[in-house]
Amino acid sequence: MKLGFLILKEISRMRKIIYMDHHATTPVDPRVLKSMLPYFTKKFGNSASRTHRLGLETEKAVRNARKEVARLIHADPREIIFTSGATESNNLAIKGVAEAYKEKGRHIITVLTEHKAVLDSCKRLSMQGFQVTYLPVNREGFLDLKALERAITDQTILISVMFANNEIGVIQPIAEIGKLARKKGVLFHCDAAQAAGKVPVDVKAMRIDLLSLSAHKMYGPKGIGALVVRKSDPQVRLVPMIDGGGHETGFRSGTLNVPGIVGFAEACRISRLQMGKEARRIASLRDRLRDKILNKLKNASVNGSQKNRLPNNLNISFPSVETGVLMAHLKNIAVSSGSACTSMSLEPSYVLKALGVPEDLRRSSIRFGLGRFNTKEEVDQVARRVVELAKNLKKRRKMV
Repeated sequence: MKLGFLILKEISRMRKIIYMDHHATTPVDPRVLKSMLPYFTKKFGNSASRTHRLGLETEKAVRNARKEVARLIHADPREIIFTSGATESNNLAIKGVAEAYKEKGRHIITVLTEHKAVLDSCKRLSMQGFQVTYLPVNREGFLDLKALERAITDQTILISVMFANNEIGVIQPIAEIGKLARKKGVLFHCDAAQAAGKVPVDVKAMRIDLLSLSAHKMYGPKGIGALVVRKSDPQVRLVPMIDGGGHETGFRSGTLNVPGIVGFAEACRISRLQMGKEARRIASLRDRLRDKILNKLKNASVNGSQKNRLPNNLNISFPSVETGVLMAHLKNIAVSSGSACTSMSLEPSYVLKALGVPEDLRRSSIRFGLGRFNTKEEVDQVARRVVELAKNLKKRRKMV
């Protein structure tokens, strides 16, 4: 941990950037990188080539990695299907279930605040004759379990609800949703890209049938993730989206990204071992940042529940201050206004809109995503800079 901290602090010093956009992506932990390096050069075999030592040793590495990923979320290793990331996992889960179960029904339920990978997959299915119900959320970002139950029909084949929101960090009542879905005989998919490695996730106890994961959200490499597909009670059927070779028990063909898989597993191992301690430290930094900003800017407000949210998430609206202008002046501080997948859009956050946040506040919101290598000194520096800029920009606006 000390070596990794020193390396990343040196990188940060050289770049002179304070990084607080960990929802978009995280830096690769040096321990993760170290675990990956041999599989680029010395152990480069194709894990499907089991006729020689190089293939056998990478096949063993993948097998061990599957176990490590499964341990983080309490799954059976045989249920881990490696993908390119959570976007592919979401697509495979939703479209794969729709195609496999369309004779049973053509109704899917999701939530207005889901990631675009879920919403756009559902949109595609609606163009193919499926009915999609988009549930609203309340002012704090939670769906209504009673509304969910009322939405279920005899044609419902899938419920897709993310574990924790990527913009406001709100954690949904996943165990209760899983219990309801199981009671109604409906499959339950959960996008846990933001939650896994930060808060406990248990697919068995929470009755999650399909779970999407992404390594680069937990200090692993980009381009690797997984879809957990329940093997029993019930056994989930999927129609694959990628054909050719029958890899990953036929669910996802293609030569496996062994270095990425090994790094993903190491990221899961590190997160599993230090999750509790790390979450407490980061939540403390998050609360420090929140208090320092809100104590100086009385009109600023936090979006989403302040109780049931990710330990590293803080989403604040700054009245009378345009987000783009504020971020443009935050030199060498990396933050965002929302999901990286919608950062090119000029429209204010659809997540905040679903919460009922007025448009002017939606256009003045910033997402702070703290991480493993942030420090108290960085938090204090960011707070001072944000407060100073927000006050100055307000004054300028009044003078115009």
